[in-house]
Amino acid sequence: MGVSGAQAADDRVYRCGNEYTNTVSEAQAKTCKLISGGNVTVIQAVKPPPGKAVVSGQRADAPDQRAKDSDARLILEAELKKAIARQTELQKEYNSGEPERMGPETRNNQKYLDRVAEMKAALGRSEADIAGIKRELSRLPTQAGGSLFSASSAR
Repeated sequence: MGVSGAQAADDRVYRCGNEYTNTVSEAQAKTCKLISGGNVTVIQAVKPPPGKAVVSGQRADAPDQRAKDSDARLILEAELKKAIARQTELQKEYNSGEPERMGPETRNNQKYLDRVAEMKAALGRSEADIAGIKRELSRLPTQAGGSLFSASSAR
């Protein structure tokens, strides 16, 4: 009984990146690696029905995508609200670069200066976080009801 369309059990299979071959000359030309042990299963791609093109990164159906966008918007708006509250608290504590001295900072000025520098860095990170969240929000399609925060409200 002959083997037609199927690979004989003693054939060697070579992996060439994401492709497989059992042709020795092709494997040598592409510097493929011999696969030892294990089986290789090749699944043929299914063609999409006519009229529906498959695009990499294709969006879901319109209602599903609107729901995903709405959920993403709600999550980002909640994150923005928390980030703005955190920013406000940091600014209050930072007190325009003159925060209150705490405990040992009254005797050790360097500890105070280190804490002030850390606070300033935290304020910078917080501002960057807020800007990033706003960028993400601006990438989402707008809702009919509008957004909780406009792109210009930062503080």
